[in-house]
Amino acid sequence: MEMSIRTCIFFVLVALTLSSMAEASIFPDRRKNQFATDYGYALFPYPYSLPGIGTGLGLVGGAMNIGGTHTDAYGMAFGGDITGVALGVADVHVLPKTLILDTGFGSISSATIQSYSSRGMKNTDKNDYSNIELGDMTYYGSRATATFFERRFELYGAYYQGSSQLKSIRDKDGKLIVETQSARSRGHVTLLGTRVDLTDDYADPRRGVRLDIGRSLTPPSDSGPDFYIQDISATGYFPLGRRSTWAFNYFRSDAHVNRQGVIDEAKVAEKYKCASLPIDSVERTLCDNVVKNEVASNTYGTASSLGGFSRLRSYSASRYSGAHTRFYGTEIRWNLTDESTPYDIFIMKDIRTAWQIALYYEVGSTADIRSELGDAWRTSTGIGLRMVTASGVVFRADVAAGSEGVSPSIFIGYPWEL
Repeated sequence: MEMSIRTCIFFVLVALTLSSMAEASIFPDRRKNQFATDYGYALFPYPYSLPGIGTGLGLVGGAMNIGGTHTDAYGMAFGGDITGVALGVADVHVLPKTLILDTGFGSISSATIQSYSSRGMKNTDKNDYSNIELGDMTYYGSRATATFFERRFELYGAYYQGSSQLKSIRDKDGKLIVETQSARSRGHVTLLGTRVDLTDDYADPRRGVRLDIGRSLTPPSDSGPDFYIQDISATGYFPLGRRSTWAFNYFRSDAHVNRQGVIDEAKVAEKYKCASLPIDSVERTLCDNVVKNEVASNTYGTASSLGGFSRLRSYSASRYSGAHTRFYGTEIRWNLTDESTPYDIFIMKDIRTAWQIALYYEVGSTADIRSELGDAWRTSTGIGLRMVTASGVVFRADVAAGSEGVSPSIFIGYPWEL
């Protein structure tokens, strides 16, 4: 991605402004050291169930701040109907407290992508989708972060590459619609961005503001479009008493197409072998919907989606997608404790710094046409329980409710992070 001179000047001005503000102490002081070295680890089973593919059991583990350093290592292994592994190393300080490197690799035998009858938020039901089955997936990538002023200002860049094979389309119950066995597809994403963090703590903020701006470039692969995604996330943290906070998040994501991909439905249908299905059959309709969605993606591009663990948490992952996304969220984080309590329960070891209850409300909209953004909205309301640790890990359990039901989730890290 080509970065304009104006963007470079903007980053320099931000850095100079932050330096001046740091001397004047305009923004909140950091509550603690921003580069923790407290050792911790976790190892636990993770059952999974993917529509159209199957169920199984995974094992997830990680070690934080290994050997008194800032370096973390993590891994996942899956068995059952899906087999695979994922390994990664994070917070490797190439230059101490200045240049940080993360890198990872994964290989998965099979996975599914839910393709709803149409993109955006109109004319789709929670059960109105097909499963696109992908196989032999591999991916790897690295991210480098330059950080300054106690992590108040950061510049980052990342490169991710992956490959997979389109295997089949199945209905929502897993019944085979068409088997494709297409050639292996490869692609990569380049990401550049910046973070301005004027809060009292990088990992567990309670007061202040944070701004994230990122741009990811996806060059064309196969029949896809050449486009980039611009993401902006702004979060404000307002203290409630001595240890709790009320957080507000605004997020927007827009896809900008430099060159469209293949938009001829007949040519895209050849990839999925839709012509082999009887005309006017349910299977043909489902296959044609997948084709129409890909044509829309090739025409408009695809911005960051809504649904899953971070935004609109009552909906399935990537439930709503389109070329444009808007999101608003608010969350009261009530810290029941403010402590420093070591724990060691065989499968987990760390220092607990807080138990937290969260109440949240989220609303978002997606559309392919910018002028249609906001014509339809979806909401999520929920409650969560979190455990914050000294090593920098936040263990999160949420239960969210929306128009398509109640969705529980267990995840690591706060929501709304890019």
